[in-house]
Amino acid sequence: MTESALRLGTRRSKLAMAQSGQVARAVRQLTGRPVELVEITTYGDVSREHLAQIGGTGVFVAALRESLLRGEVDFAVHSLKDLPTAQPDDLLLAAVPLREDPRDVLVARDGLTFDRLPSGARVGTGSPRRMAQLNAYARAHHTQIQTVPIRGNIDTRIGYVRSGELDAVVLAAAGLNRVGMTDEATDFLSVDFVLPAPGQGALAIECTADNVQLAAVLSQLDDPATRAAVTAERSLLAALEAGCSAPVGALADLLGDGQDLTEMRLRGVVGTTDGSTLVQLSTTGSVPTSHGDAIALGRELASEMLAKGAAGLMGERAH
Repeated sequence: MTESALRLGTRRSKLAMAQSGQVARAVRQLTGRPVELVEITTYGDVSREHLAQIGGTGVFVAALRESLLRGEVDFAVHSLKDLPTAQPDDLLLAAVPLREDPRDVLVARDGLTFDRLPSGARVGTGSPRRMAQLNAYARAHHTQIQTVPIRGNIDTRIGYVRSGELDAVVLAAAGLNRVGMTDEATDFLSVDFVLPAPGQGALAIECTADNVQLAAVLSQLDDPATRAAVTAERSLLAALEAGCSAPVGALADLLGDGQDLTEMRLRGVVGTTDGSTLVQLSTTGSVPTSHGDAIALGRELASEMLAKGAAGLMGERAH
Protein backbone atom coordinates (compact mmCIF):
# COMPACT_ATOMS: atom_id res chain seq x y z
CA MET A 1 0.00 0.00 0.00
CA THR A 2 1.36 3.44 -0.93
CA GLU A 3 1.79 5.94 1.83
CA SER A 4 -0.72 8.77 1.94
CA ALA A 5 0.21 12.14 0.50
CA LEU A 6 1.74 14.79 2.74
CA ARG A 7 -0.36 17.96 2.68
CA LEU A 8 1.61 21.20 2.33
CA GLY A 9 -0.26 24.39 3.26
CA THR A 10 0.53 27.41 1.08
CA ARG A 11 -0.82 30.81 0.21
CA ARG A 12 -2.41 31.03 -3.24
CA SER A 13 -0.24 33.71 -4.82
CA LYS A 14 1.95 32.82 -7.79
CA LEU A 15 5.05 33.46 -5.64
CA ALA A 16 3.82 31.34 -2.72
CA MET A 17 2.89 28.51 -5.07
CA ALA A 18 6.33 28.67 -6.72
CA GLN A 19 8.24 28.54 -3.45
CA SER A 20 5.96 25.86 -1.97
CA GLY A 21 6.37 23.83 -5.17
CA GLN A 22 10.16 23.89 -4.71
CA VAL A 23 9.80 22.62 -1.13
CA ALA A 24 7.26 19.99 -2.18
CA ARG A 25 9.71 18.57 -4.73
CA ALA A 26 12.49 18.44 -2.13
CA VAL A 27 10.26 16.68 0.43
CA ARG A 28 9.08 14.21 -2.24
CA GLN A 29 12.71 13.32 -2.95
CA LEU A 30 13.48 12.88 0.75
CA THR A 31 10.43 10.77 1.62
CA GLY A 32 9.34 9.11 -1.60
CA ARG A 33 5.81 10.20 -0.63
CA PRO A 34 3.57 12.34 -2.78
CA VAL A 35 3.14 15.93 -1.56
CA GLU A 36 -0.03 17.83 -2.38
CA LEU A 37 -0.33 21.61 -2.15
CA VAL A 38 -3.32 22.82 -0.13
CA GLU A 39 -4.13 26.42 -1.03
CA ILE A 40 -5.17 28.59 1.89
CA THR A 41 -6.41 32.17 1.68
CA THR A 42 -5.03 34.42 4.41
CA TYR A 43 -6.36 37.70 5.74
CA GLY A 44 -3.37 39.48 4.23
CA ASP A 45 -4.38 38.16 0.79
CA VAL A 46 -7.98 39.42 0.89
CA SER A 47 -7.57 42.71 2.73
CA ARG A 48 -6.87 45.70 0.50
CA GLU A 49 -5.60 47.86 3.34
CA HIS A 50 -1.94 48.73 3.74
CA LEU A 51 0.02 46.16 5.72
CA ALA A 52 0.84 48.59 8.52
CA GLN A 53 -2.88 49.16 9.10
CA ILE A 54 -3.94 45.50 9.24
CA GLY A 55 -1.38 44.58 11.82
CA GLY A 56 1.68 44.10 9.67
CA THR A 57 3.41 40.99 10.82
CA GLY A 58 1.43 37.78 10.86
CA VAL A 59 -1.41 38.63 8.49
CA PHE A 60 -0.16 36.16 5.89
CA VAL A 61 0.71 33.51 8.45
CA ALA A 62 -2.21 33.08 10.85
CA ALA A 63 -4.51 31.11 8.52
CA LEU A 64 -1.71 28.70 7.56
CA ARG A 65 -0.85 28.14 11.22
CA GLU A 66 -4.50 27.54 12.11
CA SER A 67 -4.74 24.88 9.37
CA LEU A 68 -1.62 23.20 10.80
CA LEU A 69 -3.03 23.17 14.33
CA ARG A 70 -6.40 21.84 13.12
CA GLY A 71 -4.60 19.01 11.30
CA GLU A 72 -5.83 20.09 7.85
CA VAL A 73 -2.26 20.27 6.56
CA ASP A 74 0.90 18.47 7.69
CA PHE A 75 3.36 21.31 7.15
CA ALA A 76 3.41 24.83 5.77
CA VAL A 77 5.81 27.07 3.87
CA HIS A 78 6.08 30.78 4.65
CA SER A 79 8.28 33.63 3.49
CA LEU A 80 10.37 33.93 6.62
CA LYS A 81 10.07 37.71 6.70
CA ASP A 82 6.30 37.34 7.18
CA LEU A 83 6.68 35.33 10.42
CA PRO A 84 6.13 37.13 13.72
CA THR A 85 9.34 37.04 15.77
CA ALA A 86 7.80 35.05 18.65
CA GLN A 87 7.53 31.34 17.80
CA PRO A 88 4.41 29.59 19.22
CA ASP A 89 5.20 26.62 21.50
CA ASP A 90 2.95 24.22 19.58
CA LEU A 91 4.61 24.89 16.21
CA LEU A 92 8.16 24.09 15.16
CA LEU A 93 10.33 25.97 12.67
CA ALA A 94 11.53 22.66 11.24
CA ALA A 95 13.76 24.04 8.48
CA VAL A 96 15.15 27.25 7.04
CA PRO A 97 16.50 26.22 3.62
CA LEU A 98 19.42 27.92 1.84
CA ARG A 99 18.58 31.57 1.35
CA GLU A 100 17.89 33.15 -2.02
CA ASP A 101 19.32 36.58 -2.95
CA PRO A 102 18.32 38.86 -0.02
CA ARG A 103 18.56 42.12 -2.00
CA ASP A 104 15.82 44.47 -3.14
CA VAL A 105 15.54 45.26 -6.83
CA LEU A 106 14.21 48.16 -8.85
CA VAL A 107 11.87 47.55 -11.75
CA ALA A 108 11.80 50.88 -13.61
CA ARG A 109 10.51 52.21 -16.90
CA ASP A 110 12.93 52.48 -19.80
CA GLY A 111 15.49 50.24 -18.07
CA LEU A 112 16.45 52.98 -15.61
CA THR A 113 18.74 52.32 -12.66
CA PHE A 114 18.01 54.02 -9.34
CA ASP A 115 20.63 56.75 -9.78
CA ARG A 116 19.21 57.63 -13.20
CA LEU A 117 15.64 58.13 -12.03
CA PRO A 118 14.49 61.70 -12.73
CA SER A 119 14.02 64.02 -9.76
CA GLY A 120 10.50 63.57 -8.38
CA ALA A 121 10.18 60.04 -9.81
CA ARG A 122 7.23 58.10 -8.41
CA VAL A 123 8.53 54.88 -6.82
CA GLY A 124 6.02 52.33 -5.55
CA THR A 125 6.55 50.28 -2.38
CA GLY A 126 4.33 49.26 0.51
CA SER A 127 7.28 48.95 2.87
CA PRO A 128 8.19 51.72 5.35
CA ARG A 129 11.67 50.14 5.53
CA ARG A 130 12.20 50.61 1.80
CA MET A 131 10.69 54.11 1.85
CA ALA A 132 13.07 55.25 4.60
CA GLN A 133 16.19 53.95 2.87
CA LEU A 134 15.25 54.92 -0.69
CA ASN A 135 14.42 58.47 0.41
CA ALA A 136 17.68 58.68 2.39
CA TYR A 137 19.68 57.42 -0.60
CA ALA A 138 18.02 59.94 -2.91
CA ARG A 139 18.75 62.75 -0.42
CA ALA A 140 22.40 61.72 -0.19
CA HIS A 141 22.58 62.02 -3.98
CA HIS A 142 20.84 65.42 -3.98
CA THR A 143 17.74 64.26 -5.75
CA GLN A 144 14.20 63.57 -4.65
CA ILE A 145 11.84 60.72 -5.24
CA GLN A 146 8.21 60.35 -4.28
CA THR A 147 7.46 57.01 -2.62
CA VAL A 148 3.94 55.80 -3.35
CA PRO A 149 2.36 53.11 -1.11
CA ILE A 150 1.26 50.08 -3.14
CA ARG A 151 0.11 46.54 -2.43
CA GLY A 152 -0.51 43.49 -4.55
CA ASN A 153 1.37 40.60 -6.07
CA ILE A 154 4.43 40.87 -8.29
CA ASP A 155 2.45 41.16 -11.55
CA THR A 156 0.19 43.85 -10.11
CA ARG A 157 3.14 45.90 -8.91
CA ILE A 158 5.09 45.64 -12.16
CA GLY A 159 1.85 46.54 -13.93
CA TYR A 160 1.95 50.02 -12.35
CA VAL A 161 5.25 50.65 -14.16
CA ARG A 162 4.05 49.19 -17.47
CA SER A 163 0.92 51.36 -17.39
CA GLY A 164 2.98 54.49 -16.71
CA GLU A 165 1.27 55.10 -13.37
CA LEU A 166 4.63 54.79 -11.59
CA ASP A 167 8.21 55.33 -12.73
CA ALA A 168 9.46 52.33 -10.75
CA VAL A 169 8.61 49.78 -8.08
CA VAL A 170 10.89 48.06 -5.57
CA LEU A 171 10.53 44.32 -5.00
CA ALA A 172 12.51 41.51 -3.37
CA ALA A 173 15.01 39.86 -5.72
CA ALA A 174 14.15 36.46 -4.24
CA GLY A 175 10.52 36.74 -5.26
CA LEU A 176 11.38 37.64 -8.86
CA ASN A 177 13.90 34.79 -8.99
CA ARG A 178 11.39 32.24 -7.68
CA VAL A 179 8.76 33.10 -10.28
CA GLY A 180 11.32 33.29 -13.09
CA MET A 181 11.02 37.04 -13.66
CA THR A 182 14.52 38.23 -12.72
CA ASP A 183 14.80 39.77 -16.22
CA GLU A 184 12.29 42.42 -15.14
CA ALA A 185 14.78 43.98 -12.69
CA THR A 186 16.50 47.11 -14.01
CA ASP A 187 18.75 47.57 -10.96
CA PHE A 188 19.85 45.38 -8.04
CA LEU A 189 19.98 47.67 -5.00
CA SER A 190 23.19 47.24 -3.04
CA VAL A 191 22.73 46.24 0.59
CA ASP A 192 25.16 49.07 1.34
CA PHE A 193 22.30 51.51 0.84
CA VAL A 194 19.14 49.43 1.15
CA LEU A 195 19.24 46.73 3.82
CA PRO A 196 16.58 44.05 3.27
CA ALA A 197 13.82 43.09 5.67
CA PRO A 198 15.00 40.70 8.41
CA GLY A 199 14.83 37.19 6.91
CA GLN A 200 14.23 38.43 3.34
CA GLY A 201 14.96 35.78 0.72
CA ALA A 202 14.62 32.90 3.20
CA LEU A 203 11.77 30.42 3.57
CA ALA A 204 10.39 28.94 6.77
CA ILE A 205 9.06 25.37 6.84
CA GLU A 206 6.81 24.79 9.81
CA CYS A 207 5.06 21.76 11.29
CA THR A 208 3.42 21.00 14.63
CA ALA A 209 5.85 20.47 17.49
CA ASP A 210 4.45 17.00 18.23
CA ASN A 211 4.99 15.70 14.66
CA VAL A 212 8.46 14.40 15.50
CA GLN A 213 8.86 12.11 12.49
CA LEU A 214 7.98 14.77 9.94
CA ALA A 215 10.13 17.35 11.77
CA ALA A 216 13.12 15.00 11.49
CA VAL A 217 12.59 14.66 7.73
CA LEU A 218 12.08 18.39 7.17
CA SER A 219 15.18 19.23 9.23
CA GLN A 220 17.28 17.75 6.40
CA LEU A 221 16.31 20.81 4.33
CA ASP A 222 17.75 23.19 6.94
CA ASP A 223 20.78 25.34 6.07
CA PRO A 224 22.60 26.13 9.34
CA ALA A 225 24.32 29.28 8.03
CA THR A 226 21.03 30.70 6.75
CA ARG A 227 19.29 29.84 10.01
CA ALA A 228 22.01 31.54 12.09
CA ALA A 229 21.86 34.67 9.91
CA VAL A 230 18.08 35.04 9.97
CA THR A 231 17.95 34.26 13.71
CA ALA A 232 20.32 37.18 14.36
CA GLU A 233 18.31 39.47 12.06
CA ARG A 234 14.99 38.55 13.67
CA SER A 235 16.46 38.88 17.16
CA LEU A 236 17.40 42.47 16.28
CA LEU A 237 13.84 43.09 15.05
CA ALA A 238 12.32 41.58 18.20
CA ALA A 239 14.63 43.56 20.48
CA LEU A 240 13.63 46.78 18.72
CA GLU A 241 10.04 45.73 19.54
CA ALA A 242 9.09 46.20 15.93
CA GLY A 243 6.71 44.21 13.76
CA CYS A 244 7.28 43.65 10.05
CA SER A 245 5.50 46.92 9.28
CA ALA A 246 8.22 48.90 11.08
CA PRO A 247 10.98 50.56 9.04
CA VAL A 248 13.69 48.13 10.15
CA GLY A 249 16.24 46.60 7.78
CA ALA A 250 18.76 43.96 8.79
CA LEU A 251 21.25 41.62 7.16
CA ALA A 252 23.69 39.15 8.66
CA ASP A 253 26.48 37.80 6.51
CA LEU A 254 29.25 35.36 7.20
CA LEU A 255 32.76 36.66 6.65
CA GLY A 256 36.02 34.82 6.11
CA ASP A 257 38.29 33.63 3.35
CA GLY A 258 36.95 30.92 1.09
CA GLN A 259 35.51 27.98 3.01
CA ASP A 260 36.72 29.24 6.37
CA LEU A 261 33.93 31.43 7.71
CA THR A 262 35.09 32.95 10.97
CA GLU A 263 32.82 35.89 11.68
CA MET A 264 29.27 37.06 11.31
CA ARG A 265 28.57 40.71 10.55
CA LEU A 266 25.10 42.01 11.41
CA ARG A 267 23.95 45.31 9.97
CA GLY A 268 20.78 47.07 11.02
CA VAL A 269 18.94 50.24 10.06
CA VAL A 270 15.85 52.04 11.26
CA GLY A 271 14.63 55.35 9.95
CA THR A 272 11.81 57.78 9.38
CA THR A 273 9.95 56.99 6.16
CA ASP A 274 10.93 60.34 4.61
CA GLY A 275 14.58 59.30 4.95
CA SER A 276 15.53 62.42 6.92
CA THR A 277 16.85 60.43 9.88
CA LEU A 278 18.45 56.98 9.82
CA VAL A 279 20.17 55.04 12.57
CA GLN A 280 22.43 52.55 10.80
CA LEU A 281 24.92 50.42 12.73
CA SER A 282 26.75 47.13 12.40
CA THR A 283 28.45 44.68 14.70
CA THR A 284 30.73 41.74 14.04
CA GLY A 285 31.12 38.66 16.19
CA SER A 286 32.31 35.10 15.87
CA VAL A 287 30.04 32.79 13.86
CA PRO A 288 27.17 31.76 16.16
CA THR A 289 27.45 28.11 17.18
CA SER A 290 24.06 28.07 18.89
CA HIS A 291 20.62 29.62 18.63
CA GLY A 292 21.44 31.63 21.76
CA ASP A 293 24.62 33.10 20.22
CA ALA A 294 22.70 34.30 17.16
CA ILE A 295 20.02 35.86 19.35
CA ALA A 296 22.66 37.59 21.50
CA LEU A 297 24.25 39.20 18.42
CA GLY A 298 20.88 40.66 17.37
CA ARG A 299 20.12 41.94 20.87
CA GLU A 300 23.55 43.54 21.19
CA LEU A 301 23.12 45.53 17.98
CA ALA A 302 19.54 46.49 18.89
CA SER A 303 20.66 47.95 22.22
CA GLU A 304 23.33 50.01 20.44
CA MET A 305 20.72 51.25 17.95
CA LEU A 306 18.27 52.13 20.74
CA ALA A 307 21.06 54.05 22.50
CA LYS A 308 21.52 56.05 19.28
CA GLY A 309 17.83 57.00 19.18
CA ALA A 310 16.26 54.20 17.13
CA ALA A 311 13.18 53.99 19.38
CA GLY A 312 11.98 57.45 18.45
CA LEU A 313 12.08 56.64 14.74
CA MET A 314 9.63 53.75 14.76
CA GLY A 315 6.42 55.53 15.68
CA GLU A 316 4.42 53.83 18.38
CA ARG A 317 6.27 51.02 20.12
CA ALA A 318 4.25 48.02 21.17
CA HIS A 319 4.26 47.51 24.93
